[in-house]
Amino acid sequence: MDLGLTGKVALVCGASRGLGRACAQRLAQEGVSLAICARRADPLEQAAREIRAACNVDVLPVVADLSRPQDVEQTARTTLERFGRIDILITNTGGPPVGTALDFADVHWEQAFQGLLMSVVRLCRDIAPVMREQGGGAILCNTSFTAREPDPGMGLSNVFRAGVVALAKTLSRELAADGIRVNCVCPGPFDTERMQELIDQAAKHSGAKREDIARRWTDRVPLGRLLDPQELAAMVAFLCSSQASGITGTAIPVDGGLLHGL
Repeated sequence: MDLGLTGKVALVCGASRGLGRACAQRLAQEGVSLAICARRADPLEQAAREIRAACNVDVLPVVADLSRPQDVEQTARTTLERFGRIDILITNTGGPPVGTALDFADVHWEQAFQGLLMSVVRLCRDIAPVMREQGGGAILCNTSFTAREPDPGMGLSNVFRAGVVALAKTLSRELAADGIRVNCVCPGPFDTERMQELIDQAAKHSGAKREDIARRWTDRVPLGRLLDPQELAAMVAFLCSSQASGITGTAIPVDGGLLHGL
């Protein structure tokens, strides 16, 4: 299937590893030029080199901490200076610490608010006007299954991931007349560094064996396995493409059947 993405420009956040890296790579395979951002320079530069070599597209790495307003502004500005346009925005942030809602002090709530929710608000506020002037674009927010079904021990994620979905739904209606589509994906358990970190944190917090924690995750998934990041990336590429021109305001789980709701 031709997704019609050749020649487009995408800004992909949190793209040095994991799901963000997979999404960036898939878009590059479709002929999309990329700006990718993350907080750590070395893995970001490595990701840029590898994607550039594998896909023969222009890849601009931008070191940024998107919880900082000035870094959001710099990332948008640097991308526009390099490419002159932004057709696709993929918001994607690292997950917060695990713990129940009452475990956390105000400082933890504020950090999660800035990192998970306000970073998306600011990115959309800076980039939606650019898309409006271009005549359209696609915004895709990578959230979590916890946005659809709160999970025990994921208090911060439960609250702010749901906030991102609410924001995306609001923006989808506000920006539709400008030709800008806004959607979310809600990934379940994927075989990423972040999942291994969650398993380590849960084992430390509970005192259970690490292998038992890992088995509990796979036992929860009807498909019986952790998902491959490329399975999410395929959905992201589709939602950003002309093949999904009628889809906006959705939050689509890619979770191997984990969620219980309709």
